[in-house]
Amino acid sequence: MGKLIEGKWHTDDEIIAYEKAQYKESNGRFQRGTAQFRNWITADGTAGLSGDAGFTAEAGRYHLYAALNCPWAHRTMLYRNLKKLQNVIPMSLVTPLRTNQGWVFDSADPKFTDDLYSFSALHQLYSMASNDYTGRVTVPVLWDKKQQTVVSSESAEIIRMFNKAFNKITGDQQDFYPDHLATEIDALNEEIYNNLNNGVYKTGFARTQEAYDESIYKVFETLDKLEQRLESNRYLLGENPTEADWRLLPTLVRFDVGYYTAFKCNIKALRDYKNLSRYLADLYVIEGVAETVNFDVYRRGYNSKSSVRNPHGIMPIGLAPVL
Repeated sequence: MGKLIEGKWHTDDEIIAYEKAQYKESNGRFQRGTAQFRNWITADGTAGLSGDAGFTAEAGRYHLYAALNCPWAHRTMLYRNLKKLQNVIPMSLVTPLRTNQGWVFDSADPKFTDDLYSFSALHQLYSMASNDYTGRVTVPVLWDKKQQTVVSSESAEIIRMFNKAFNKITGDQQDFYPDHLATEIDALNEEIYNNLNNGVYKTGFARTQEAYDESIYKVFETLDKLEQRLESNRYLLGENPTEADWRLLPTLVRFDVGYYTAFKCNIKALRDYKNLSRYLADLYVIEGVAETVNFDVYRRGYNSKSSVRNPHGIMPIGLAPVL
C-alpha cells in the first residue's frame, strides 16, 4: 500500500521492516490505523466535534474521493446517493486495485480520473493538503476546493456530515441518526465495527493461528446475533433503516464474493443466513443503493495477488453474489 513519510511517498518495500515490527508487536494481529484529518462540514461553518471551523455546507465546494472496492469509502458513496448529494458533491474514483503508489487514477479511463487536479496518485492530494504529512493514504477523502485541503478522511464522520449538513441545500430531510435512537445506533456500530466490519480484516490479515481463531469466531458470533435480531425486525432498529444498517451493508455485500474466500471467513456463507439475506435484499432495492455495489470488483480485488494472502494470484470461482 505504501505510505507518506514527511510528505514523501515510500513503497511497501521501503517500509517492510516497519510493517514486520508492527505485526510482531501485536502478536500477529492486524492493527488498523486512524484518520488524521478530522474536520467537520456544518450548515453554518462552525466547528464540529473535532478540527477547525470554516467548513460551511455549500453546493459545489467539496469533492469526494472514493474507491469502489473499499467498504469505508462505500459508506460515503451510499450516503451521497441516499441524501441526494450527487449534484452537490462531485466524486472521483481511484482504480479498484492499488499499485506501489497506493491508490491511483487512470487517465485513460474517464471513470477513474482525478477530475480536479489530474493527479496520477492519491498521495499527491494528501501532500497538497500537508507537505509534511506522515501516514497512510486512505479513502474516502472529503476535499475542500476553497481551502485546498482535506476536510476529513474518517468515513464514520463524513456520513454524519452528509446526513444533516446539506439538508437546506438538497431539501432531503431523511435522518439516519435520529436523536431518540442515537444511543442504540452507537452501541450497534461499536459491536459491528469491532467484530464484523473490521473483524473480517483482523481474520483475513492475521499472521498467527491464535490471532485468526480469536477473530473469526467473533465474526460469526456477531452474524448469529444479527440474524436473531432480524427475526423480528425488518431493519436493525425497526421498520426504517438507520446509520447502523448503512454501516453494515458494505460488509455484507462483500462477504460471499470476498471475505468468505480470500479472508477465510468460511464457517458459513452469508446466504446461509435467511434473515440477513432477506434484510440485505431489502436494503439493496432502496433507491440509490444498487449503483454503489459492484460484486465483480469485490471478487477480483479481495482475491487479487498478494504476497501474504494469495502469492500466485489464483482467482477462486467461489460463491455467486447473494443478491
